[in-house]
This record gives sequence, C-alpha cells and structure tokens, in this order.
Amino acid sequence: MPAPSIISMQSLCKFYEMGDQIVKALDSINLDFKLNDYAAIMGPSGSGKSTLMNIIGCLDTPTSGIYNLNGQQVAEMDDDELARIRNREIGFVFQTFNLLPRLNCLRNVELPLIYAGVSPEEREARAREALIRVGLGERITHKPAELSGGQIQRVAIARALINKPSIILADEPTGNLDTATSQEIMKIFGELSEAGNTIILITHEEDIARYTRRIIRLRDGKIESDKQQ
Repeated sequence: MPAPSIISMQSLCKFYEMGDQIVKALDSINLDFKLNDYAAIMGPSGSGKSTLMNIIGCLDTPTSGIYNLNGQQVAEMDDDELARIRNREIGFVFQTFNLLPRLNCLRNVELPLIYAGVSPEEREARAREALIRVGLGERITHKPAELSGGQIQRVAIARALINKPSIILADEPTGNLDTATSQEIMKIFGELSEAGNTIILITHEEDIARYTRRIIRLRDGKIESDKQQ
C-alpha cells in the first residue's frame, strides 16, 4: 500500500498587491507530501520558497486553491485550530536558531510544552529525551552561549521534536554552519525521516539538498521540477 498523503496542495496560489501590480508569489502549485517524505525546496531568491514554507506551516494562507493537512482543509480551520496544528503537528527549525539566551538547553526545549499546558515533570522528562535523541544528553544545563553553532542547532531540532510532530519544516537549517557541522545536522534529519517524520527543508545549497530523497525546484512561483533521487 502506498503511503498516505499528509500534505496535499491543489491549484494553490498566493498573490500580493504592490501598488497597481499583482505579484504572483505562488502560481497554481500542485504538491503532495507523504508520510516519511524527505524533501528539499530550492529556487532563486523570489521564487516562492519562503511563501510556500509559510503556507505549509500554517503561518500564512493562500489566496486561492486547496491545502489539505492530514485530510483537513486548512482554510476551514479557525485560529485556535491553526495554533494547535502549529504547536503539535509541525516542528519548526530556523537558520537563526531562535533560542532564548538566558535559558539552558532543557528550558529552551521545554517551551512548546509550556504553551501546551504540560506538567513540569512531564515537560522535563520529554525535553531530556529529545536532547538525548539529538546527542546532547551531556549539555542539558548549558546555555546557548556555551555551545557551538552545531550544538545550538541540535537544541533547536530537539525543541522542534518535543511535541512529537509528524512534520518538520526547516528553513536553511545549515545556513550558519560549517561543512562538517552541516553534515552532522543533515544526518540527524535523515535519522528522523527514517523514524517516520516528514521532513521538508528550504536550502540554496546543492550539496545539502542531495541528502534528501526529493528535490522540488521553484521559479517565479511555479514548480520547475519535482524529482525523486
């Protein structure tokens, strides 16, 4: 049996008004992502990569078209449902890490669980488990300033995993890292994909995209190519 589609987009468009001009950020996008997909989205600046990622992550809404997430039409969800989806179904990893400098690793990773109303005991146990999973079991009490760039990104990945999301969205996750550290981070994403997560990342680096199993290239808001590898 083929894996079910966890994300399905049909004729998806996102247009912006810039004075008397209409900018087509996304133009008639048709895309499916299945459970366990591991995909890179590539394209030149202005191709629509970030807009597509924001829509997938329920941070933005399309102008027209259909976006189904786990069989539900996102357009029919209210603000509370969208917030729940963002907090529980999707884990976000950013180039700039977005950690709080005054908190140690454990407290940074716990944050999504605080918003979800999880008890302190369960928060700590799950945060420890997530940090161990990304190889930081011995750095739990360290603050971001005491970590390398690669370790900081591992903390960000652990935070993205804390609610056991089915989808992980990563925006240029290796953009601030050296080659060796980037390889370590991509190895973690590969292991997460093998474990069942759907991983979608934006990158402008061809060598990083080659770690994935699928490369989607955008140009001028349209899909230029979509190839398995």
